[in-house]
Amino acid sequence: MDHGDHGGHSMPMPAAPVCKLHMLWNTQIENTCIVFRSWHISSRTTFLLSCLLIIALGVFHEWLRAAQKKLDYRIALSLASKPGGGRSGRRSPSPTGRVSPASGQRAEESGLLSGTPRLNPASQGVPVPLPSRILRASMYGATVFISFFLMLVFMTYNAYLIAAVVIGAALGHYVFGATINPDAILHDGGQDKGMACH
Repeated sequence: MDHGDHGGHSMPMPAAPVCKLHMLWNTQIENTCIVFRSWHISSRTTFLLSCLLIIALGVFHEWLRAAQKKLDYRIALSLASKPGGGRSGRRSPSPTGRVSPASGQRAEESGLLSGTPRLNPASQGVPVPLPSRILRASMYGATVFISFFLMLVFMTYNAYLIAAVVIGAALGHYVFGATINPDAILHDGGQDKGMACH
C-alpha cells in the first residue's frame, strides 16, 4: 500500500500572524505588532495586557530617572566629604550659577593675551570612582534603551498605544517626581529632559 499519495488532497497550513503596520494615526487592535513580529496582538485581551505592560514600562522609566538623580546626589555627597573633593579653593559662582561678567571678562582677556584658553573653574568636575561610573553608565544606558523602545511603540501611530506611553510617563512622574529642588531649578535652569530619547 502506498500511503504517500494523498490523491491531490492538501492539508491547509495555519496562517502565520499578519502584522498590519500603519504610518498614519489608527485605532486598530487586532493584528497589531508592537516593535517585534513576535509581539503580535491577536485579541482584545492581549491588547489590554500589552497596554498595561507599556504603562508599567513608562513608570519604570521614570523610576530609573529618579534613581539616577538619587545616585548622583549620593555620589556628590561622598565626593564632597573627601578632602579636596569639594570646590574648596576655587572661585565660587554667583547665586545664579554664573561667574560675574567682570571676572568672566578678565578670565577671557587673560586667555586671549596668553594664547591659552582658560576654563571656568566652576565648570570643571571631580573624577567619579570607577564602580560609581560603571553604575551610572549602566543606568544611563538602560534609560536610553527604554526611551528609544517607547519611542518605537509611539511610532506604531496607534492611538491606544500612544496613550499607554503617555499615561505611563505621567503616572511615573507623578509617583517619582513628588519633590523638586527649587534652588536647582531657579539657578541651573532645571535641566530635566523628561522622556526625551536621550
